[in-house]
Amino acid sequence: MFIYDKKLQYPVKIDRPNPKLAAIIISQYGGPDGELGASLRYLSQRYSMPFDELKGLLTDIGTEVPK
Repeated sequence: MFIYDKKLQYPVKIDRPNPKLAAIIISQYGGPDGELGASLRYLSQRYSMPFDELKGLLTDIGTEVPK
């Protein structure tokens, strides 16, 4: 079994919120040019790839599996 302890690995103390910086950071993860969008594009292209070797490569890139 495991114990779920909802806490951050490193404590974070925010002195002053910065909404402009937060918007930039969020856009890098969820925007059209963000990491999530890029990962999903690699994974969707994997299904139309005719070569098995390259299917594995696209899967590794999309899921960031180190080799």
